[in-house]
Amino acid sequence: MKRFLFAFASVLLCTIASVAQKVPNEANGHGTGFYTQDTSSAKHAVADDRPECDAPRAISSTGSSSPPAEFVPMSRGERFRNYLVRVAGPQPFITAAATAGISQLEDTPKEWGGGGEGYGKRIGNAYAQNFIRGTLEYGVSAALHEDNRYFVSGQTGFFRRTKYAVVSTLLARHDGGNQSFSFSRIGSAAGAAFISRAWQPRSITSAGDGTVSFGISMGSDIGFNVVREFWPSLRRHFR
Repeated sequence: MKRFLFAFASVLLCTIASVAQKVPNEANGHGTGFYTQDTSSAKHAVADDRPECDAPRAISSTGSSSPPAEFVPMSRGERFRNYLVRVAGPQPFITAAATAGISQLEDTPKEWGGGGEGYGKRIGNAYAQNFIRGTLEYGVSAALHEDNRYFVSGQTGFFRRTKYAVVSTLLARHDGGNQSFSFSRIGSAAGAAFISRAWQPRSITSAGDGTVSFGISMGSDIGFNVVREFWPSLRRHFR
């Protein structure tokens, strides 16, 4: 399983590097390929900036037949409020509890053992990683004027929408609505994955373990964006 996760993380890193080379240059707005097309189609979409566990409820508001709103950059206050919700709202604690439960069942890392003490260590580890990532992403995105909210594509077709959701995970929108490589999202995921090695047991402190952790973080981001993309359609279908 660990080898599979490492392979997945390695493929993901190669994909990220490829996207970073292809995205349009922010300064001149030029670019070729489907990234430019995605930018124009998403510019008029509604953003979903709720925490991941609230994604279905938040994105359901985009399922109306009224014309979607134009892109509006986040204010400093809105960005800071989103940061507070991400690190101090209910979502990070629920996610930490669930992640710790899975790690407890898998007895990973084995040095932390079982019982309440081991579960407490795993919860603390999961929350600390989320806090570090949220803080890094907030700081870098504010400095670079990156907006990592998800915007529903408005496209049709399963594969086109899935591709859009995957690629959007690697891109950030700027104040003018144009997109470029998301240094804040990718950098914060990598930073949290490797910084957390400092307090991990020796069995999971290698660079490979950090890469696996990074791959899991990015994979979960991609998964949540796919849910955000398709949830309005699914909700309307099952009404």
